[in-house]
Amino acid sequence: MTVIASISSNDLKSRRQQLKRRRQVKLIQTIWRSFFVAGLTSGLVWVVTLPNWVIYEPDQVEIEGNHLLSVAAIRSFLPLDYPQPIIELEPQKLTQEIEAIAPIAKATVTRKLLPPSLTVIIQERRPVAIARSSHPSHHTPGELEMGFIDAEGVWLPKSSYQDLDSLPDPPELVVVGLTHLLLPYWSEIYQNVQRSTVQIQEINLQTPGNLILTTEIGKVHLGVYNSDRFTEQLRVLAEMRDLPTHIQDRKIRYIDLSSPDSPSIELD
Repeated sequence: MTVIASISSNDLKSRRQQLKRRRQVKLIQTIWRSFFVAGLTSGLVWVVTLPNWVIYEPDQVEIEGNHLLSVAAIRSFLPLDYPQPIIELEPQKLTQEIEAIAPIAKATVTRKLLPPSLTVIIQERRPVAIARSSHPSHHTPGELEMGFIDAEGVWLPKSSYQDLDSLPDPPELVVVGLTHLLLPYWSEIYQNVQRSTVQIQEINLQTPGNLILTTEIGKVHLGVYNSDRFTEQLRVLAEMRDLPTHIQDRKIRYIDLSSPDSPSIELD
């Protein structure tokens, strides 16, 4: 019994020493690992804050996906103060700020270390109509300033584009007197106009209670806008497409389709 007790005591003592050594080794490894990670992090911070890892000028911002907006215009949208250490830039925040700009529907911003630069990939909103003020010298309350409208009813400032003639496929449709109150209806108005077989050059909203179209066959008065009735009015207008050929000796002043069931013509 004495021998067994002695062996068990020695085993326990040996195991305790082994566990103690293991704990010491593990502690040392943990300390070295912490020093290594801290050193690596400090080194990385030091490297990316070197002069070679700084955005000094707009030319270090690469723009992709633009067709309507100039590279200079998009760069000017970026809220950057040059020089800017690349590690301080927040791509997600920059993306949100760029997407808040009307002409841009979607954006993605990424950082590059070699060479230090930013890449901005954008998806633009396409203007489908020119928004024109009913009174060039002043604006009625709520009326939008001169600019453009996309298919979804987003107003795009004229200043966003250098030159209307420089736009690929510049919009031919003109909207006069568009207000913020009417913007929610623009999408359905535009979709109906697009489907019309009669070419429509202008949509005039400046007269309360009377939407006026300028078309290839003359001016058309539609009265108060109603989405369901508007579709029917355009259908009736399509049926009257050959009307000018039947009234050769008289000029059409306007076509009244405020009641599409009983259209009328006002002649000069």
